[in-house]
Amino acid sequence: MNDPEPDNDIAIAPHRRRGLLDAVRNPDFKLEYIASLRGHMTPFDGDRRSGVVLRYVPDRLILEPASFVRYLDAMGAQQWPSLEQAAVTLLNDFSNELVARWVQVAVSAPSGLYHGIDSHDVLLEDRQPNWDNAGLLARLGHPSRR
Repeated sequence: MNDPEPDNDIAIAPHRRRGLLDAVRNPDFKLEYIASLRGHMTPFDGDRRSGVVLRYVPDRLILEPASFVRYLDAMGAQQWPSLEQAAVTLLNDFSNELVARWVQVAVSAPSGLYHGIDSHDVLLEDRQPNWDNAGLLARLGHPSRR
């Protein structure tokens, strides 16, 4: 998959973006559980925040929460041509750094960003080959309805 880049001259290279994410050892990699982080970034307008939800089933690594904030701040400083492109980049970066069993990224555009559109949301998932825990994932509701 191509790694989409923001549409400006100061785009952060993938290795620098991903270097902002600090992964630490999972306290018990044998357990299957869902970790969830919610934050925001400002990819279109410095005054309007887009909501970002990261949910994942860790394997050997978990994300250090302060690095999630640092990463979203850097990503929000970029000008993205679309919400979809920003969401795909987030999913690729989280998947690459965490190597989680399952990853879900949801990004919501700020309200009022587009005239006549009430909401614009992107929900993406990735999983390791052959990983499946339908019972665990069935407990999840939609990330924006929490």
